Amino acid sequence: MPSTDALPLTALTALPLFPLGMVLYPGGFLPLQIFEVRYLDMIGKCHKNGTPFGVVSLTAGTEVRRLNAEPSGDAFANEAFQNIGTLATITDYATPQPGLMVVRCTGTQRFKISRSEKLKHGLWVADVTLLPDDLFVPIPDDLQPAADALKKLILTLQERAVPAEQMPILMPYKFDDCGWVANRWSELLPIPVTLKQQFMELDNPLLRLELVNDILDRSDISF
Repeated sequence: MPSTDALPLTALTALPLFPLGMVLYPGGFLPLQIFEVRYLDMIGKCHKNGTPFGVVSLTAGTEVRRLNAEPSGDAFANEAFQNIGTLATITDYATPQPGLMVVRCTGTQRFKISRSEKLKHGLWVADVTLLPDDLFVPIPDDLQPAADALKKLILTLQERAVPAEQMPILMPYKFDDCGWVANRWSELLPIPVTLKQQFMELDNPLLRLELVNDILDRSDISF
């Protein structure tokens, strides 16, 4: 699979997938501890080749494969996932002990699956079409409180001397960008994964921030 460094690409073939019980947004932070054989090999190859993998949100099954309790042709329980996900690029990689990888990843570009296949050892791969990045949309006056609250949260964490590697939000900070602010709040808010997925799929960053701001208003979140 070619590296996305050569963008603009419009499609990737045989992209390895990592189904998770969460939603990764472009610009988002993803720490992983990996011990399943199917992912140890995949992550090792992605790190070596400098290529991304795809994160998709599970709709059935669990992050760690379980044996199938029902008699069927597959020894493992069924896995299903959303057809829109986000590419993840490995930024830090370590193997603290045999059979364990600890990686830090960043979400980059959204994609839509056109075809997926589960390989013999349980790894999913897919042919995908890359979706456009959010256009820059300045924060309108009525949504400025959402950006201000996010800035205040980050400042609070910094004042508490939270180490950079433990910050839930990656730099660079883009407090003037609707899409970036909406994405960061969507990651942080305790809302259902299905709703996080719906927000991530929206192509209109202003609408995404409006919906997030409605939740903030109802939650009366302040810092």
